[in-house]
Amino acid sequence: MNEQTNPEVLPDDESPSPLGEGRGEGDDAPAFDITQVKRVLEAALLSSTEPLNVAQLKRLFGGQVDADNIRKVLDELRGEWAERSIELTSVASGWRFRVRPEYQEFLDRISTEKPPRYSRAVLETLAIVAYRQPVTRGDIEEIRGVAVSPPTLKALEERGWIETVGHRETPGRPALFATTRKFLDDLNLRSLEELPPLDELQSALEPATSLVAIDSAPGRDAQDSLIDDEPTESSDSQEHETHAR
Repeated sequence: MNEQTNPEVLPDDESPSPLGEGRGEGDDAPAFDITQVKRVLEAALLSSTEPLNVAQLKRLFGGQVDADNIRKVLDELRGEWAERSIELTSVASGWRFRVRPEYQEFLDRISTEKPPRYSRAVLETLAIVAYRQPVTRGDIEEIRGVAVSPPTLKALEERGWIETVGHRETPGRPALFATTRKFLDDLNLRSLEELPPLDELQSALEPATSLVAIDSAPGRDAQDSLIDDEPTESSDSQEHETHAR
C-alpha cells in the first residue's frame, strides 16, 4: 500500500491521524480520525438489517476514507467485539453484526418468530444444489431418484437460497440452479469454499430438532455418497408438504 496516498491507520492509544487528507477533494474536505470512523461504522452496521459491503460503507464518509482504511478499521472493530456476545463478521454480501451462536438459544426462548420448517425433500434438494451447482431439475431428480415437485424448488427460491443462473444448452434448455449470496450470508460464510460438511449444513440451516435430518457425514469426502443415496418412501411422501417461507 502506498503510504503517501493511503495513510496508515493507527491504534486508538496513539495520536489519531486524520483519514482522507491529501485526497484532492479541496481544502475544506473533512478529515476523520480513526475513532470517529470506527464509531460511524459501528453505528451503521448495528442499525442495518442486512450486511453492508465496503463500497456502501465508504459512502458514509462521502468518499473521504478509502477502502483500505475502511477494511483496517473493520478489522480493529472486529477485535474490539471479540469477547462480547455479539460479533462482527465478514460474509458474502459484506460485514454485519450477529449474535454468537452459543447465545442464540437464550434469545429463542423469548422470540415470537418461529424458524421456517422444511421437509427432508427440500433440505436434500438444497444440499444437492449447494455441493453440485449449477444443476438442473433433471440433475436433482437423477441424484435423488425421485421426481422434484415445483413446491420444493419454489420453497428454496422464496427463501432466497437458490436462483436460476442460466440454462443448459440441451433440448428444452432446462434452467440451471445455484445458491445465492443470501444462502452464504445465512450460514455466515464468505464463499462456497467455506461450505461445511453436509451434516453441519443441515444443522446450520434447520435448528429444529423435530425435523428429519439429512444423514450425518464425517466430512466432505462422504458427501457424494450421502447425496447419491436414494431417499426412503417416507422421505418421498413428504415431497408435497406445504413449506413456510
